[in-house]
Amino acid sequence: MQAAEDAGVRILVSSPARRLLTDPGGRVTGVVARTPNGPRAFTARRGVVLAAGGFPNDIERRSARFPRTPTGAEHWTLAPATTDGTGISLGESVGGVLTQGASAGAWCPVSLVPYRSGRVGVFPHIMDRAKPGSIGVVSTGRRFVNEANGYFDYVSAMFTAAPEGEPVQSWQIADSRFVRRFPLGMAKPRPVPLFPYLRGGYLVRARSLGELARKCGIDPDGLVETVARFNADARRGVDQDFARGSTPFNRYGGDATHTPNPSLAPIDRPPYYAVRVRPGSFGTFAGLAADERARVLDAAGRPIPGLYAAGADQANVMGGHYPAGGVNIGPALTFGFAIGRELAQTAPTPTPIKGDPQ
Repeated sequence: MQAAEDAGVRILVSSPARRLLTDPGGRVTGVVARTPNGPRAFTARRGVVLAAGGFPNDIERRSARFPRTPTGAEHWTLAPATTDGTGISLGESVGGVLTQGASAGAWCPVSLVPYRSGRVGVFPHIMDRAKPGSIGVVSTGRRFVNEANGYFDYVSAMFTAAPEGEPVQSWQIADSRFVRRFPLGMAKPRPVPLFPYLRGGYLVRARSLGELARKCGIDPDGLVETVARFNADARRGVDQDFARGSTPFNRYGGDATHTPNPSLAPIDRPPYYAVRVRPGSFGTFAGLAADERARVLDAAGRPIPGLYAAGADQANVMGGHYPAGGVNIGPALTFGFAIGRELAQTAPTPTPIKGDPQ
């Protein structure tokens, strides 16, 4: 923002773009925005860039493209509410094509945090899953993934593992030793008290694993058996089922002071705790098809003159895969820079926009 201000860029707020303007040849020549003073047309002398954040808050598109999300409401995103697919719709209105690779979204496991005001927060489970002494299970009580792997992998596995006919969800299970040393979702370790999270129902607590399972709607026998197997592996430092703690990434996310495996510890100190985990996202990977210059392409693969896409409005260059953190941010910076450089070198179009902007 400071760089833009220094360069004389004028920033308009509360002025959402509502329509793209084109000339008779199909070149995008500007936008019509709804400003506080009414509709207003803006001429694009070099080009229009769509960078409105993708569609993680577009319920209809989520229903069509997200796995096991039949109504679109079975998903909780961390993206701002304004990421409603407007940029995608504007691109489609002039021939752009929404496309996706292996995954439509940049998944992240989340939990819902009820506040006393009645508001519900969305908390990302990033740092807690790799810590020793906690596991993730579905309603059968069984583990389904290496919990210390990336957040995208966790949700992808949850989509597959959650029994058919049930909501896609899991529970992160831990004991009293874990919750006093590490965060369990939004719940903080000592000295922060746990009672606010227990009072609101965010944390579930029980004296035994069987009781915890019944409170959460998990199969008690399945959970007891899973924890017993996990505990035996944790004491040996080898996860026979999912190889948790076998990679540098896993160990980095664990506890370097804990041996023999920084990512494994028994769950055997009552009381026991659980947090319900649901599918969420940082944003979307599906976006408008674009070429290496970030020019938006039509259904025939031809660039639409004067129209570019960056950030989550552009189909992610990773092809819907999540090799590492930052795969939304990196392409946004890269292609945003490429667009800026190209437009700076493009001769301006002098054609004025005529007519009623409405």
